[in-house]
Amino acid sequence: MFDRPVASDLALLVHIDTDDARRRHNAAPVTDPSGLAHPHTSELNSPTNALLATAVDSSSAGPQVSQRASKTERVLRLDARRAEFKELAVSAGLRVADLIVGKRSRPDSRLFVGKGKLDEIRMALEVTHAEVVLFGQRLSPSQERNLEAELKVRVLDRNSLILDIFAQRARSFDGKLQVELAQLQHLSTRLVRGWTHLERQKGGIGLRGPGETQLETDRRLLNERVKVLKQRLGKVRRQREQGRAQRGKTGIHTVALVGYTNAGKSTLFNRLTNENVYSADQLFATLDPTLRKLDLGAGQSAVVADTVGFIEDLPHELVDAFRSTLTETREADLLVHVVDVVDEERERRQIEVNQVLKSIGAGDVPQLLVYNKIDLTELSPHLRPSERGEVEAAWVSAVTGAGIESLLEAIAGRLGSTRVTGTLRLSPDRGRLRAQLYAASAVSDETVANDGTVALTIDADVVDWARIASEHNIDAEFER
Repeated sequence: MFDRPVASDLALLVHIDTDDARRRHNAAPVTDPSGLAHPHTSELNSPTNALLATAVDSSSAGPQVSQRASKTERVLRLDARRAEFKELAVSAGLRVADLIVGKRSRPDSRLFVGKGKLDEIRMALEVTHAEVVLFGQRLSPSQERNLEAELKVRVLDRNSLILDIFAQRARSFDGKLQVELAQLQHLSTRLVRGWTHLERQKGGIGLRGPGETQLETDRRLLNERVKVLKQRLGKVRRQREQGRAQRGKTGIHTVALVGYTNAGKSTLFNRLTNENVYSADQLFATLDPTLRKLDLGAGQSAVVADTVGFIEDLPHELVDAFRSTLTETREADLLVHVVDVVDEERERRQIEVNQVLKSIGAGDVPQLLVYNKIDLTELSPHLRPSERGEVEAAWVSAVTGAGIESLLEAIAGRLGSTRVTGTLRLSPDRGRLRAQLYAASAVSDETVANDGTVALTIDADVVDWARIASEHNIDAEFER
């Protein structure tokens, strides 16, 4: 396992803006990728948002104004990335000593930063007595080792920080397996020359050669552990696939909550389901997927899944490791894309989320945009229909409950019918099953034949029906 910072450690943060990073972050235009209209920045009464609105809308005012607007927009995006980096450190339980910023045309191949910036970091360490240095960009294994040799403290990059947060948050068995797999895959790239101070191990009796180095031993043990984890996760994946297949057979609709981390997905999940899963105002507050029944009103229901939040430049090790968990998203009938309406970078966050969804094969799953946290603005709860008449965006507050009833109606409308109808014929000795169906309000009519056989006209909620049908194995006796 890579070296983890202790929760109480004092951290010095370093964020260097490079040309490569600027090109990557400026490649996508700041527009809603789904083509849906959503609140203008001026509606939020935020000076920063108003400045961003000016920056975006002034492109037609002339080349000089457009150039200034483009520069202002880049500054705002850079500030947002640095603020998110600090929030990641706090979410990991670290204390932030200071933030050192800089700009380079391209990273130095040996140390990522130049000599002058390295001296600045070294001086800051002497003043703050920080115990760990965190870089806001991805470092190569050699850059990480060289920096540690120069600074004499632990050095971690952004990916290592995110992996550490995931390790702290994972609670379920499969969640811990997935995080450990991601950590080991990350560590495998950092074993190069990590043990060159150790001599080769001697070969045993009858063995030729000097034996394997400590590095080779570590790599072999790591690969064996990765193999075991993949086998266990394969078993978890098969179990999940069985559950999804059963839901698909019985016609149960699945709704998955997706969105950028800290957009309020878990709070909305609790509001929709009257549950009490952990939620907090921090990045990656919850990792493990949670499935619950969603009551849509009018006798309809579905299954709703609370999934892990996404983040810009999510480490590919985590995407690969959590692919089985994210399958709940890919197989959903509807994605409720939760957006923080007061986030100044909300449009870009939507782009990042949609890119991750596309990478896991969920890019074509229908979406319903939900703009959350309107209680922090002057906006009122409302729905916005598409040209086809179906709701494509909703404004709600998961904290106060404003707009939740309308959101449930919108979800029900997007899913269509969630009722199971048909006829079930029961022999006289199936009284317990008959009582369960009546208790679930699943029977609309009943006819008794001369031989005592009962014909029940079923009009049941799809989730209730799936539970009863699975318990009594009655699919073969049911006529739709």
